[in-house]
Amino acid sequence: MLKSMAFFFWQMKTHNDGVYALFNKKFSSFALYEGKNGEDFLPYQCSLFRPRDHDSKFIAGMRKWLVDFHVDEGVNTFSFLREMREGQHANLVCKILHVCEIAKNEWMALVWDGTDSPPISINTNPEHKMDEQLPLQLEPSPPLSRDLLCTFPTVGTILRVIIDKVNQKHVLHLLNTGEWVKFISILCEVHAGLWCGVLTPFTKLRYLSNEDHFVLACQRSAMMVMIYSHMSFPPYSEVDYDHMPFVTLMDVLTYSEATARFKCIIRVVAAFPWRAEDFSHHGTYRIRLTIEDPTARIHAFIYAEDGEKFFDGNPSIDVLTRKRDKLLGVAANNDVKGTNPASRNPPWVQCCLKSYYLDKNDIWGSRQYRIFGTKLAD
Repeated sequence: MLKSMAFFFWQMKTHNDGVYALFNKKFSSFALYEGKNGEDFLPYQCSLFRPRDHDSKFIAGMRKWLVDFHVDEGVNTFSFLREMREGQHANLVCKILHVCEIAKNEWMALVWDGTDSPPISINTNPEHKMDEQLPLQLEPSPPLSRDLLCTFPTVGTILRVIIDKVNQKHVLHLLNTGEWVKFISILCEVHAGLWCGVLTPFTKLRYLSNEDHFVLACQRSAMMVMIYSHMSFPPYSEVDYDHMPFVTLMDVLTYSEATARFKCIIRVVAAFPWRAEDFSHHGTYRIRLTIEDPTARIHAFIYAEDGEKFFDGNPSIDVLTRKRDKLLGVAANNDVKGTNPASRNPPWVQCCLKSYYLDKNDIWGSRQYRIFGTKLAD
């Protein structure tokens, strides 16, 4: 919905077969009016322009026209986040959840449309050291606060949109939290195995009302994600708690209590240590997995008896390696020691998670996650 209307009195000129408007301070003027219906016909900003008695009739007519006005963009001119393709431009209808500065002269907007982004093949070397592992988020540390995360939806992907210095003065002031916006021609990219959007000089924005048919379509999609998102995943693992409902990792991150148990559908994108022979130390499993779903990415540990449950005891190194490769989507003929490892596409698996804390004086800051009650299928 347009928020204001403008009346201009400029001189029209032609130059090189083109038509342009010329502002001449001797006779040109302008007036800005509120676009909403009402009895106020005085401009909230104007130059030397003075409204005339019969102007109120034109203003009232323009306001009525705005109510039913809709740019005909066609039914297939926008995409959901679930339809993004790497390297392609898309028209996305999203709600602005948050805008923050992530570096000097670089800002990021977090947007959402209620759908799950498509899974991404992982192209990084799985043997990276711990400090070279896949990041949990695109924004630099520290991560977003828990208080902020608790204001976000727990279903659907939250897309990070990068706003560079070139676009700041044109775009930043238009991104208001809580508003629905249509991004025209936003570039879809993948950074560190995570989706992000990039504003280019050709990207345009348009505000949408909460009643816009694009917005209503996004809200319906969010309900479909809540109902159907976990119904089509194959059982690559077995869990002990069948009675527990499935939740998303964003549900886990924003749960009201620091210690709790959850059941999720996730995929494992990294493991540390990588070598199967290093999974246990003096017979005790100690592994850190990086797990993700469409809503978030976190670290989850496998420890001691939970590892024995997960791997079905203490199998040979060859069996552990085979289970690891299947879990992380490593192809049987993939040479992980090469400089260009093949893309990995980890399968979706069910798992049980429990949260706990390490420091009672910093419960939320020391909160961690551990996989339990889960067994990999053979």
